[in-house]
Amino acid sequence: MSAPTTGREIHLASRPDGWPTPENFRLVEVPVPTPGPGQVLVRNTLMSVDPYMRGRMNDVKSYIPPFRLDAPLDGGALGEVLTSNADGIRPGDTVLHGLGWREYAVVDAASARVVDPELAPVSAYLSVLGMTGLTAYAGLLAVARMQPGETVFVSAAAGAVGSLVGQIAKRRGAGRVVGSAGSPAKVERVLGLGFDAAFDYHDGPVKESLKAAAPKGIDVYFDNVGGDHLEAAIAAMRTHGRAAICGMIAQYNDAEPPAAPRNLALVIGKRLTLQGFLVGDHAGLRDEFLGEMAGWLRSGEIRYDETIVDGIDNAPAAFLGLLRGENLGKMLVRL
Repeated sequence: MSAPTTGREIHLASRPDGWPTPENFRLVEVPVPTPGPGQVLVRNTLMSVDPYMRGRMNDVKSYIPPFRLDAPLDGGALGEVLTSNADGIRPGDTVLHGLGWREYAVVDAASARVVDPELAPVSAYLSVLGMTGLTAYAGLLAVARMQPGETVFVSAAAGAVGSLVGQIAKRRGAGRVVGSAGSPAKVERVLGLGFDAAFDYHDGPVKESLKAAAPKGIDVYFDNVGGDHLEAAIAAMRTHGRAAICGMIAQYNDAEPPAAPRNLALVIGKRLTLQGFLVGDHAGLRDEFLGEMAGWLRSGEIRYDETIVDGIDNAPAAFLGLLRGENLGKMLVRL
């Protein structure tokens, strides 16, 4: 398939103040670039939208550079190679890369990974077999160091990462796994994935709901939310409990500092460990993770959900929907 002369991409038009709005994004038509030596031209077919992207919309120093104004956003994407000037990648190959939010991308071959569409549906490489799955695996097992028999609490348990954390915990012998979610339908889905208990955080104080679901306390907390969830987890943790801090979506759009957690002093007496982490720090686990996860997928022991929105023009709406919790599992845009 040959490329057209122009393609569409989403630019950051302005930096959000609090919650992003559609006006912060701009759909732009641009010439399709020509790949140089060691590069490939990719027609993107799927792209990922993720909570961490909200932080990159702010012009602040962080672990990853902010998005530039009047330039395309980026993120995980899959696509078909149309033209290749690189050894080891051929036209027709499906590649995973980091230049989403556009219909066509010129990608350095060193930044592209050929995936096997026969091994799993290609979308899995953006979720359960990709960064999402490795985040869940590394956070639970390497950062929180979960041991068999322990009680695990997962926030945003119906989300792409949280739903996998709970299932991995069960596969690795957790004694009890509890999840929080944002609607009765999501709670039902979490229970259907094998969690021992789940609650809707809208039904009352998280601290009370967690106490009812894990009356003997918790050993491990996998945090995707922050705020009142982290406060509740600290209160419920047993001595030497561990928390893997993956994200804090509850406060990404807040203009004021969060009110919670207000009980950090408990970290001292309980000798708790609260550790933030980035999935990139755990690339050495990739082969182990892929081997174990592929086996779980083949056996049906682990399942995953996807919410797919069609059209690059709807990518901003998909991202805003993600921040509002409208997704079940991984939020993807089909181009």
